[in-house]
Amino acid sequence: MVAQMKVMLATPDDTIHFGRTLGGELRAGDLVLLAGPLGAGKTTMARGIAAGMGVAGRVSSPTFVLARVHPAGRSGVSLVHVDAYRLGGDLSQLDDLDLDTELAEAAVVVEWGEGVAERLSDDHLIVRLERHDDDTRTVILEPHGTWAARLAEARLAG
Repeated sequence: MVAQMKVMLATPDDTIHFGRTLGGELRAGDLVLLAGPLGAGKTTMARGIAAGMGVAGRVSSPTFVLARVHPAGRSGVSLVHVDAYRLGGDLSQLDDLDLDTELAEAAVVVEWGEGVAERLSDDHLIVRLERHDDDTRTVILEPHGTWAARLAEARLAG
């Protein structure tokens, strides 16, 4: 496994920019899990990812619908944006979303997915966001499976 990558982000705009860069790396079949406490910037990161993928539709937290599909844009890959917060570890509801089928055709980004959604694919990237008192953020990327090699080659730092 490649060592974790750590990146400091000074502003929410930096979070969007970093997400945009990450989104440019995504392809169909990718699973990204966004982890961190309330207010850490998970939805902001998801907005950046969507912008980097060029998908259609406004990206907002899908808390009440659990998942939103954003049709493919310039990347040719759709984005499935999931908020697993309300699932509370209930794997049956995650199964009801049929995300493993979506993974064949789209990139899937799951907020609050750590501890729940990893089982969808051995190949996944955990993006941990930590918000500090001065409103800066630390992003820690934890690669699993093929993400170890991909992360080593990705242009995400800085």
